[in-house]
Amino acid sequence: MTSDSVRPGDLFSCRCCGDCCKGYGGTYITENEIDNICRYLGLERNTFIRRYCQMSGDRPVVAQGLNGYCILWDKVCTIHPVKPRMCKNWPFIENILVDATNWQAMAASCPGMRTDFSHNQVKRCVNEVLNKSR
Repeated sequence: MTSDSVRPGDLFSCRCCGDCCKGYGGTYITENEIDNICRYLGLERNTFIRRYCQMSGDRPVVAQGLNGYCILWDKVCTIHPVKPRMCKNWPFIENILVDATNWQAMAASCPGMRTDFSHNQVKRCVNEVLNKSR
């Protein structure tokens, strides 16, 4: 397969396992994302932030539950239609562009990620996804 013919879907196919929803790291959410989630859940903004977020500096991040998963994960993403851009883009994230070997490291805990592509192919697909989401 030539580099130009590789599509993001060739590199990743979500298995809905939730492994990407587990672990510390924090999912930053924008003001617009908070508004969308609040509408979806039928919550006031302050209620949502108090129940589901923690602050990282002056920015809200989605909190982790005691089980280590995103607090909005319950065997499925409970806000899937309005989930934050960071979640929608997974595993096509900025740090792959900094160091393409991060793809292999992330794939060790994500059964939907393939590692049989070159760093250039991975970076090109990551760029494609990130450019579409901006």
